[in-house]
Amino acid sequence: MSGTSVDGVDAVLVDFGMAPWRIRARRHLAFAPALRAELESLQKSGADELQRAALAANALMDCCAAAVSGVLADAGVESSDIAAIGLHGQTVRHRPDLAFTTQLANPARLAEACGIAVVADFRSRDVAAGGQGAPLAPGLHAALFRDAARHRVVLNIGGIANITDLPPEGSVRGFDTGPGNTLLDAWCARHRGEAFDRDGAWAATGRPIAALLEALRADPYFALPPPKSTGRDHFNLRWLESRLQPSYAPADVQRSLLALTSATIAEAVTRHCAGASEVAVCGGGAHNGALLRELARDLSGRALATTDAYGVPVGDVEALAFAWLARESLAGRPGNLPAVTGARGPRVLGAVYPA
Repeated sequence: MSGTSVDGVDAVLVDFGMAPWRIRARRHLAFAPALRAELESLQKSGADELQRAALAANALMDCCAAAVSGVLADAGVESSDIAAIGLHGQTVRHRPDLAFTTQLANPARLAEACGIAVVADFRSRDVAAGGQGAPLAPGLHAALFRDAARHRVVLNIGGIANITDLPPEGSVRGFDTGPGNTLLDAWCARHRGEAFDRDGAWAATGRPIAALLEALRADPYFALPPPKSTGRDHFNLRWLESRLQPSYAPADVQRSLLALTSATIAEAVTRHCAGASEVAVCGGGAHNGALLRELARDLSGRALATTDAYGVPVGDVEALAFAWLARESLAGRPGNLPAVTGARGPRVLGAVYPA
């Protein structure tokens, strides 16, 4: 899994033959600075995009192959023992409004490098069926975290934040709430030269700017009803800069962005997950103590815990979701939830590249 934070690859080796499922090994490989910079640059139109994207995809696959090799070595497992690799790829465009989404990848290169079947391109079939193509993790969230006695919400805070509503009865729903870490990371990189604001320490030195927060929250996306999804195409530094005043101190802007992430998540839970009593957090944002403290206040008394408390480490959930989606694809079972994505119906997701 390589997500909207564009920080690296998360890989897990999952044994679905056990109950409960067992994660036997995990690896995170950070992107080399040059690859990260190119993947960031490809998020917007530029010169010679086709060749640059192809070369970046090859470099990304080499990183994925190293992650696969690492988890196999850690678990003492041979490649011949693996059913498949579920490959998400790096999202560089997400425009379901224009009927496309693009995850940069070269699955054939990964299959050749690893000698393992690869299942990739999970989102495009849902988009072709009229859906958002995202989020796709709610099916996995339901399988892992749904409880017959508790109304639970799973909150993934990656570059973009998304929620999965898991009522004890009735349909599973989910959608992207808006920015997660993407604006926080980008603003921190610009003003501090650091990839992210560790534990929200810099944000904690600032004060939220009421006028800025009001301007940010006025974006029409937040008022849209689900199903809906978004990405860095929409929420990026250009979007932020159009709402800034020269007098705003950088630390205060960072604090306001933290407040934006928390407030829009809490508003989405309140508006669309009525009756939820628990929120389980995963993704990179689960490591941001300042953000979790803000969320605990904004969620109005709902119990807040990371997915570690439910037996699944916060950094494993998204990678596990695409292992699960690969399994569903090979079994010929649908991987999308139409109530979540808005697709015309259930669809088997992904394309298979045999070993």
